[in-house]
Amino acid sequence: MIKMVALITRRADLDREEFLRIWQDEHTALVERLPGLRGYRQNPAIAHHRPWPYDGMVELWFDDVDAARIAFGSPAGRVVHDHERTFVATVETLVVEERTVVDPSQSWRSRSSDNEQKRTI
Repeated sequence: MIKMVALITRRADLDREEFLRIWQDEHTALVERLPGLRGYRQNPAIAHHRPWPYDGMVELWFDDVDAARIAFGSPAGRVVHDHERTFVATVETLVVEERTVVDPSQSWRSRSSDNEQKRTI
């Protein structure tokens, strides 16, 4: 399985709330229609006292690179791409192989206590 990661910035004419509304409501419904899509995660940047270089990060999972090409070359993929222009200024994308080092579903404290217990035994 491969993952596409994209760092995105919003269009200058949109405030954060409108950008998030379009991304999380309208765009999600279109992305879900991509053929071969195995997973989709949106990671909006948190509100901060100084601007971040990106407004969010997207993760999309596919079986392989060919499946991603087919998805974005499909009619549904063209609709997704066209819709991005309504709220996204820039997109920087790369394809990665995911490697989990610390599983976010495990509590860091419980993992740390397990390691401490192992050291004392």
